Amino acid sequence: MESRTRQSVLFNLPNSLTLFRLLCIPLVVLCLAFEGAGPSFLAALFFGAAFTTDFLDGFFARKYGSVTVLGKFLDPLADKILVSVTLIMLVSMGRVPAWIVMLIIAREIAITGLRSIAMSEGIVIQASSLGKYKTGFQAASVIGLCLHYEYLAVDFHGVGAALLWIALALTLWSGWAYFKGFHKLFFPGSNR
Repeated sequence: MESRTRQSVLFNLPNSLTLFRLLCIPLVVLCLAFEGAGPSFLAALFFGAAFTTDFLDGFFARKYGSVTVLGKFLDPLADKILVSVTLIMLVSMGRVPAWIVMLIIAREIAITGLRSIAMSEGIVIQASSLGKYKTGFQAASVIGLCLHYEYLAVDFHGVGAALLWIALALTLWSGWAYFKGFHKLFFPGSNR
């Protein structure tokens, strides 16, 4: 009986959506491995579908009270892997400058490290609204850069590139805000 309960917790709807997001990553990479409007469109479609599950898993977890330790761990990890792997693939295709992707990934690693340190001290650092905007702009830019080609007279590469600059600014700004908050929590007497 206990095994069945544990299994239902592991494979509840929110965790299944997160797992789906992880399973979409190889599909995005596979589509981007082929040049052309068709594969690029499919990559954007898979990325968009995967990213949509990020909103759905959180919604269902809260609505049905099915928040799990596994979900708390996997959900943000799946987001970071999805965005990072796709951006790295776009760098290899010449669609994104490598230095921008390096800054985005470095920020994600640093903030994840700070959150882990805080969590080990019993402090939970919630995602800020600025961080949520950053995530939204990152996703929108990646979709545009995956599409890359012109559809319906829209230069999706240009749109994606413009959104990436906004995403980069929000990435750095929200990263700075997290560092400041972390510093205040762990060094309350400091005037910096």
